[in-house]
Amino acid sequence: MRTPATGSLLTGAVPIAGAQAPSRVVFGPHETNLARGRALGDRACAYYAARAAGGAGVLITEIASVTPDDWPYERAPLASACAPGWAAIADACRPHGTLVLAGLGHAGLQGSSAYSQSVLWGPSAVADVVTREQPAVLEPAEIRAVLDGFAAAAALAVSAGLDGVELNAGTYSLVRQFLSGLTNTRSDAYGVDRARFLRDLIASVRAVLGPDRVLALRLSADEDAPWAGITPAFAASVVDEVADTVDLLTVMRGGFYSSTRYRPVARVEPGFNRELCRAMRTAAAGRVPVVLQGSVVSPVMAQEALDAGVCDLVEMTRAQIAEPRLVAMVRAGWGERIRPCLLCNQACQVRDVRNPIVSCVVEPGAGHELTEPSVEATDVEPGTEVLVVGGGPAGLEAARVLASRGHRVRLAERSGRLGGALRAAAVGPGRERLATFTRWQEAECRALGVRVALHTEVTPAEVAAAGIPVILATGSRPATPDRTTAWRTAEPAVVIDVADLLAGRVERPAGPVVVNDPVGGPVGVGVAEFLAATGATVHVVTPDSVLGARTPELADANFRLEALGVRRELRTRIHAVRAGEAELEHVWTGARRTVACAAIVDCGHRLPDETFATVEPATTVRAGDCVAPRTLLEAVLEGRRAATRTRGASAPRLSTARDIDYRAVDPHRNTQYR
Repeated sequence: MRTPATGSLLTGAVPIAGAQAPSRVVFGPHETNLARGRALGDRACAYYAARAAGGAGVLITEIASVTPDDWPYERAPLASACAPGWAAIADACRPHGTLVLAGLGHAGLQGSSAYSQSVLWGPSAVADVVTREQPAVLEPAEIRAVLDGFAAAAALAVSAGLDGVELNAGTYSLVRQFLSGLTNTRSDAYGVDRARFLRDLIASVRAVLGPDRVLALRLSADEDAPWAGITPAFAASVVDEVADTVDLLTVMRGGFYSSTRYRPVARVEPGFNRELCRAMRTAAAGRVPVVLQGSVVSPVMAQEALDAGVCDLVEMTRAQIAEPRLVAMVRAGWGERIRPCLLCNQACQVRDVRNPIVSCVVEPGAGHELTEPSVEATDVEPGTEVLVVGGGPAGLEAARVLASRGHRVRLAERSGRLGGALRAAAVGPGRERLATFTRWQEAECRALGVRVALHTEVTPAEVAAAGIPVILATGSRPATPDRTTAWRTAEPAVVIDVADLLAGRVERPAGPVVVNDPVGGPVGVGVAEFLAATGATVHVVTPDSVLGARTPELADANFRLEALGVRRELRTRIHAVRAGEAELEHVWTGARRTVACAAIVDCGHRLPDETFATVEPATTVRAGDCVAPRTLLEAVLEGRRAATRTRGASAPRLSTARDIDYRAVDPHRNTQYR
């Protein structure tokens, strides 16, 4: 049943600098790694077009460097190479009315010389806290060159057909570095008046744009470093200075020492910038529309912020990565059916050495709009009966996609609840949100008529004799019994599988706990934090040189564990486990020592469930952890692929964003493969 659409203020049109955005929802700039070289190409175009088709009112492209020597990450766009891509994006988004702005910036001393092999530039000789690379100080001639670079980039953007530009004075920004006392220690006019560079920049760009194009500003209004950084009071004075000269202002947080404040994970309250945004809107005094940024992923929260006068527009970037159709679904009255963003940063935060393409653990098609897998269609009409064995994320996704294509689906789950390992992992601060996705999958499956049977064990013989297509998504099993031999375990040592602990199938050990974390992902960190918060003495053993090397919040996680008294055993592995103690071995030196240990909690790699190992593969399709235990993204993606590759399940032509009519969105019949 449809629910009334969230208030028209969110989905209604809003005027900006003489133009009109079709909604008050902003799709903000973020790293995508979709560039081809340093140019925005077809992949980026399809990515942005999907969000425009879904109802985004304002869309800001990935921030492009305005000078060639600014090359902060390998696939960072370069403005001088972006004109064809900007033109294609403008053409793709124009039918939907979305205002498209070019994100323009310069990373300054927060960049990298790894790709440009050029010196970094900064307001002062202050080394970046991450790279430790020392910048050269911008002299008047270099400052003029940067200002000219912004102006030239803006001219190129409007010549490509964009509606304007957004200037970045946010987390990774030379402009913010001029504003901040942390990085600007100059004694000249640009140091005595730290806002001068920003004013000069706005004047240079406005001279090129004229009054009819949008000039937006993204401003960090709090660096969380009040001893010298940008404070809300200082930011308010800057807003007061520039409010009459810009057309849109996005308020954000984070800076030199606090880059993770810009886009934190779920343990930080969604909408955390509300009061900061309200203060900047007060400073603007109605002279410029103000955008709320900061983990706003719920249309209800967005509407409440608008109603309360916190802001004039709302940036919902991660929410639209997870659900491109967000605005269209709200308009259609399907707000409660929107695919939830988990605020996990596990696939959408891509500024790292692996150069992954932007995506989403709950919507793995994000960023891959053009790379549709080849699927062999069959002659079987919708209505085929399909059995899905396993009710974790992979099985639920397969069942959802099959049912949305008109097939009769039966899902058998051997336990008493759906969600699998993801549901079990939803324990501890910020991790509770993980369960929202499995609840969404379950609700979708039930709404689509999937017949769910809990406490139902399906045998290999039953699968072999089923006579209908079968998808096996039975998950993984603990590797603990196999691994304990390598640990030289002696009775009565206790080794607990992390899934059993989180699911409540075993009690928390009464004494000191050793957490084994050879993966370096968020699970080991989360479990250590969960156990330490209950008062347990916790050692985390990792072979890496830093704990949580593959987490999206490395520094913050280690800070919290330090505060909780968690002992981090780095470059170490477990050598032996005995009653009351664990023997640890340094991976480089081989030196060994013992720590008190009532139990080992194993967060290591798991093994595929082998229940159906003897079933003839030709009669079934496998998906998710029963193939190889990996992350949620792979489970969801393979569940979809299994649904379209199941023998006897018809596979309609796969559609791109441009083919979908978002004006009549029906989440029951999603024709997109991804």
